[in-house]
Order: sequence, then structure tokens, then C-alpha cells
Amino acid sequence: MVKNVDIAYEFGKVKTHKQISVGFALETNDELQNAIGKLNKKKLDMVVLNSMNDANATFGYDTNKISIIKNNLMKKEFPLKNKTEVAFDIVNEASSLLFTKENFWETIKVA
Repeated sequence: MVKNVDIAYEFGKVKTHKQISVGFALETNDELQNAIGKLNKKKLDMVVLNSMNDANATFGYDTNKISIIKNNLMKKEFPLKNKTEVAFDIVNEASSLLFTKENFWETIKVA
């Protein structure tokens, strides 16, 4: 058996200041600690935490409940929503992170 390459980990080693990386953590226990561990180990900008312990979420349902943890360890919890709305939440959070990062680097260039 050949071990698969951890693409998120490898990307974390080479990403530039103009890129963001988003990871996903599906956890059953020690959810927050495991998600933060992935965030740090893989040098992610944010991780989307799914819990197997939430009713009517994850597999077999049209709904999901997520938390997003950013690399500053700020955690934002979202209520149970349909998966299309969850996707919009993820894209909105990633977009705001990228916008903030781009503005930071533009400020550095001007200064």
C-alpha cells in the first residue's frame, strides 16, 4: 500500500502571500483540537469543521452545520443550513480572508 501525498500539507509549504488555503476537518471526537491541529500542521488560513455528532448534518442529509476556524484562532459557528447555503458561507469567509490579505500586502507596497 502506498501512502497518498497530503496535498494540503504540501501546498502549505509553498503557498505565497497572495494565496490562501482552506482545509476541511470531519471529526468525531476532540473536534476543535483536531481541527486546530490541522490548521497549524498544514499552514491553513482557515479550516471548516464538520462534526459527526451534529444531528441532521454531514452524510445522508441535505443539511450541514459547520464551524470555521481561521489561522488567528477565531471561531465562527454557523447554524444548521442546507448544503448550498453552507457552501456560500465557506466561499464568503474565504473571500473575506483573501480580500483582507490582499489589502494588507497592498498597504505594505505603498508604505
